[in-house]
Amino acid sequence: MKIIGLSEQEVSKSREKFGSNRLSEAESESFLDKLKGNFSDPMIKILSAALLINVIIYILSLMGLVSAEVEWYEPVGIAAAIAIATLVSTFSEYRNENAFRALQEEASKVLCRVYRGGEIREIPSDDIVTGDFIMLGAGDRIPADGIIFEGDIRTDQSVLNGESKEARKTPRPENAPENEDKTDLLCPYRVFRGTVVCSGTAVMVAEVVGDRTLYGEIAGELRQEDDRESPLKVKLGALAEGISKFGYMGGVAIAAALLIHKIVSAGSFGAYFAAGAAGIITDLLDALILAVIIIVMAVPEGLPLMIAIVSAMNMRKMLADNVLVRKIAGIETAGSLNILFSDKTGTITKGQLEAVVFADGNGNEYKSIGGIPERLGKLVSLCILENSTAVMSGGKAVGGNATERAVLSFLGETSSDSRFKKLFVLPFNSDNKYSASSVEGAGFRGTLIKGAPEKLISRCTHFIDGEGRKIPLDDSIVNGKIDILAGRAIRVIALAISEGMLSEDSVALPDGEFTLLGILGIRDEVRPESAEAIKEVRNAGVQVVMITGDRIDTASAIAKEAGLLTGDGNELTLTSSELAEMTDDEVKKRLRDIRVIARALPSDKSRLVRIAQELDLVAGMTGDGVNDSPALKKADVGFAMGGGTEVAKEASDIVILDDNFSSIDKAVLYGRTIFNSIRKFIIFQLTINVSAVAVSFISPLLGMDNPLTITQILWVNLVMDTLAALAFGSEPALSRYMREKPKSRKEPILNSYMKTEIITGAAWVFVLSLVMLLTGIDTSSGTLKETGLIGSFFRSYEGNGTEYLLTGYFSFFILAAVFNAFNARTEKINLFDNIGANKGFLKVMGMITAVQVIMTYLGGRVLGCYGLNFKEWAVVIFMALSVIPVDIIRKLIINKKFKTGG
Repeated sequence: MKIIGLSEQEVSKSREKFGSNRLSEAESESFLDKLKGNFSDPMIKILSAALLINVIIYILSLMGLVSAEVEWYEPVGIAAAIAIATLVSTFSEYRNENAFRALQEEASKVLCRVYRGGEIREIPSDDIVTGDFIMLGAGDRIPADGIIFEGDIRTDQSVLNGESKEARKTPRPENAPENEDKTDLLCPYRVFRGTVVCSGTAVMVAEVVGDRTLYGEIAGELRQEDDRESPLKVKLGALAEGISKFGYMGGVAIAAALLIHKIVSAGSFGAYFAAGAAGIITDLLDALILAVIIIVMAVPEGLPLMIAIVSAMNMRKMLADNVLVRKIAGIETAGSLNILFSDKTGTITKGQLEAVVFADGNGNEYKSIGGIPERLGKLVSLCILENSTAVMSGGKAVGGNATERAVLSFLGETSSDSRFKKLFVLPFNSDNKYSASSVEGAGFRGTLIKGAPEKLISRCTHFIDGEGRKIPLDDSIVNGKIDILAGRAIRVIALAISEGMLSEDSVALPDGEFTLLGILGIRDEVRPESAEAIKEVRNAGVQVVMITGDRIDTASAIAKEAGLLTGDGNELTLTSSELAEMTDDEVKKRLRDIRVIARALPSDKSRLVRIAQELDLVAGMTGDGVNDSPALKKADVGFAMGGGTEVAKEASDIVILDDNFSSIDKAVLYGRTIFNSIRKFIIFQLTINVSAVAVSFISPLLGMDNPLTITQILWVNLVMDTLAALAFGSEPALSRYMREKPKSRKEPILNSYMKTEIITGAAWVFVLSLVMLLTGIDTSSGTLKETGLIGSFFRSYEGNGTEYLLTGYFSFFILAAVFNAFNARTEKINLFDNIGANKGFLKVMGMITAVQVIMTYLGGRVLGCYGLNFKEWAVVIFMALSVIPVDIIRKLIINKKFKTGG
């Protein structure tokens, strides 16, 4: 029957009635939507509240309702911190999302051959309509759901059901029921979008297109699921809450201290209240302004910017390492992984079958065709070349199925011998499990046979040895070799010859005895780099569970080679059916011991992710098929393979462009680098903030004005933090991070070690501040103590003013922060540890110092600075530099305590 296909008019009507074959894309956020979403960051919320209060106070000061002097650049500075932080993170995520969209668009440009108006045309798969007759051949990806009209093919449906077994599809019988299930993957005549033709040719009729296909429906369901909060967001939320409490409590306490100071200065409560309501209201507003300043000071406004910068920098580095980060949160989450559920094929293994060994009838092994003795090698080559549906083209095997290509590739560049004439062929089918070809030429006449050992070896009475001699076969030797190879995850194909010949109507092998040439071992090789990467990830404390559709013996062999099974008696390998028999509580008890799930179903993946999350573990999942997508979406971080389906990539946080487990190892390392960089920056910033709050609290109680003006505080918090974010954001990815234990989802971002460093640094800066202020300023008169310990080193300003001393104090505060940055960037005694990998750190700290020195001379009234002389600078630098030996002493004590288990 000649196929005509649809006319252009029929195509238009079908598209109008049943819709397009183009899948609806997940609604991508615009730049503004992403920007708006980033304002939900806990730190940004606190800063936004502080900005609002500052604007209100500034407006009140302009109206003359408050006496405090509030400059316009104070709220502008806070607004700048918010804007820069949100813009940087938004731009980075938006740019990577666009890169991802471009990859997806490129991947979707698939051409299909269809019958249209009596002609065969090549059209984009998006242009397929219901009713189209589509030609299918080996290697084609099926573009719609439909039925086989004519032909016989085998399809790989693993993208939908995870089952690696090829499914045979033949024409729909005339007596097929009308109200059948159109989503039944086991139906022998139904084919589905996204599945791949492994062998054979056929013509299908498209019945369901676009979003209504099984592939499209799964994709649509995924778009409706909500994402789980990332571990970093949970930790930052807790940190923001803690800092808010500290800031609010500090602000209230300092405001109260200021009012108490006013009352004490007045002599008594009565005298203070007798001064009138106007003065009291003014003092209350001044106290409120000071409280707001303290709250702003307590909040590390540079933190959101730092996170944005460090994430953006590492996203670029990761892309160079074949890791495309779609969501910024995915990077840090990768570093927090506790358990990773990984596919085998294409991730741990190469994802392609290879013939890796040949064994003769004596059990002798040969790694390549060139290693086989010449006479036997010629017969092996002939048996493969003249009995294959694959062909060599451009140096590689094409056509046929994966097994045929692997067998043919064993011969390398060898081409067919024109001396041999192929007479009759018996094609391979899954029922017979063999193929055969009768040939003659060059003194040989017989049938070349290739197939499953259990079908052929029992009929072999002899084998060909290396000298080309025909020797009686001891099949126990061959079967023993097969068992040995099976233990190495190698399945075998038997090669044999028969003196009998096929005929034109042959449906079975010739009668009589066969002669064995040998067995060819085929396997999906473990990537050489996978074992090392898995070792790295496991040493990092991340449990790796391999999930595969393979038999349990094959899966176990691969797992041993990849280093997932090490011989530990507690290691557990399960089949899907065994897992199904266990309750959730039983799985939770044994989850830490599970290493392999064999014969896995898609539902197993989602269940394991859910159970891990119920145990508060940070769970990762790798996958490439539509069937993997629910688990990818549900996982804390989903790794989609670059060669996988568009739906899997849409559901993921990170796309591994080279489908390689070693890239996941890199993602974990980058994630941990980011988290450690964030912690270093928090130490740096909170040390400054805590000491500034403490000084601001004590100053009114000692009868002094705050030694740091509002403008100076903003200078510390904004200018330094912005530059410091760049410095800490460039910290290198150190291999020692992979030896750290994974961070619990509930573990606070501030750990005990960080607290000791922050408290020690802040306390030392606070103590030095008191020494400098109390021995340099006469609190009763507010003048310079020219005979004081510190006052004697500074000049008086216009008589006995403290301007030079306060300039020195401001410079001391900045330089102390600079020197403390070296303490914060490493836990080691050597402060220059790996500094060569972050030369930007030295440049940034040098820039901060240089700008501070310049502003000391040029800052004038805005920053309240006056140029210092050499002696004054010497005192400032000496005091600031002292933060380094103090922290080294702390490190010696803390490190010794950790080593001794104290």
